[in-house]
Amino acid sequence: MSQELLDLLPARKGHFKFESGHHGDLWLDLDLLFLQPQKNHQFINALADRLEKYNPTAVCGPLVGGALLAHMIATRLDIEFYYTEPVKISQPDTLYSVKYLLSKNFENRLSGTRVIIVDDVINAGSAVRVTLAELSLHGARPVAVGCLLLLGNLAQDFFAEHNMPVESIEAQSNNLWMPNDCPLCNSNIPLDDFSR
Repeated sequence: MSQELLDLLPARKGHFKFESGHHGDLWLDLDLLFLQPQKNHQFINALADRLEKYNPTAVCGPLVGGALLAHMIATRLDIEFYYTEPVKISQPDTLYSVKYLLSKNFENRLSGTRVIIVDDVINAGSAVRVTLAELSLHGARPVAVGCLLLLGNLAQDFFAEHNMPVESIEAQSNNLWMPNDCPLCNSNIPLDDFSR
């Protein structure tokens, strides 16, 4: 991975539970990625250039990082910008227990729109998966997925099954486990606590 991009994504090792419900041993401090926009400008432009070949008329990203990235790409490609917002569902201990929904103001504007879906970093891809479902529900035509960093193969395999190309600036292997298969849990290593 480019050291310059890596420097924008401070990493910690430990035992983490992700929004998808999966466990892993790598945590990236994504809040810092957009702290100094001039430092990520080259990566965002490179991603926009890769996504332009899909002839999108709009871009959508899940809040927060995906939406920030989507806005920048929309500006670069001169296309419409949309975002989805997270809403927890009733079974918080299941996989993919967070939905991402469009604003009511967006729902009727998407029919037939060629949309690219972006997120800053894709690991299990939970936010992007449900954003894809939400866009499709409202008549959009998702044409590609993009991210600055793609971790592991789980999300890429999912999108390949749905004939959705994935473009990334960088890719890195990553450990991601189902909770019942997590070797850190099996070794009685507690989850890291990020509560404030």
